[in-house]
Amino acid sequence: MVSIEKELKENSYPGRGIIIGKSKDGSKAVTAYFIMGRSENSRNRVFVQDGEGIRTQAFDPSKLSDPSLIIYAPVRVLGNKTIVTNGDQTDTIYELMDKQLTFEQALRTREFEPDSPNYTPRISGIMHVEDGKFNYAMSILKSDNGNPDSCNRYTFAYENCPAGEGHFIHTYMCDGNPLPSFSGEPKLIEISDNMQEFTDMLWNSLNEDNKVSLFVRYIDIATGKYESTIVNKNK
Repeated sequence: MVSIEKELKENSYPGRGIIIGKSKDGSKAVTAYFIMGRSENSRNRVFVQDGEGIRTQAFDPSKLSDPSLIIYAPVRVLGNKTIVTNGDQTDTIYELMDKQLTFEQALRTREFEPDSPNYTPRISGIMHVEDGKFNYAMSILKSDNGNPDSCNRYTFAYENCPAGEGHFIHTYMCDGNPLPSFSGEPKLIEISDNMQEFTDMLWNSLNEDNKVSLFVRYIDIATGKYESTIVNKNK
């Protein structure tokens, strides 16, 4: 198990990140999603509530130069499933799972982002809370070591996750030019019982210059009811 606080503090640019796991008391399914940016276009964003999920929008619409990869719905809810991703594949997963395809089948129709030379990975998560049970899966679609002709697809599924544990996946190993894609399995981390404490720790651990927005949700596994919070750097 690694310290998520240490992981974030020691990495100036993990890019975008997804956390999914279970609170220490075992009663909550937990997810967090953050975005970071190096360019003015990427930094000019906020998270806003959109139905049961969230979407990104331009903080200052006059400065929005290219919406294609930065304006999307990171979180959507389909019945007892919560979808969390770093791009418009949220909609792909939602629409195809609504047609009875699986998480993996839906993502087979997508690949990494076309932002040469980075070819940013598409990272996705799905949480399933039903009848007092919780399981989840995470996915990454990335180029084959920077080769845009090949897409490598990895899915990691977690059943009966122990209380207080979760997993963290992000887009980039670190800052760089081009940005190196995340490698390996999602990192095993500790999940707190207290949503506000967890939110504050994550936000304060992200690089001050590059952080943009953070979303955290705690879902009661017994009832399906949830609490969420959004933190935006732009106000």
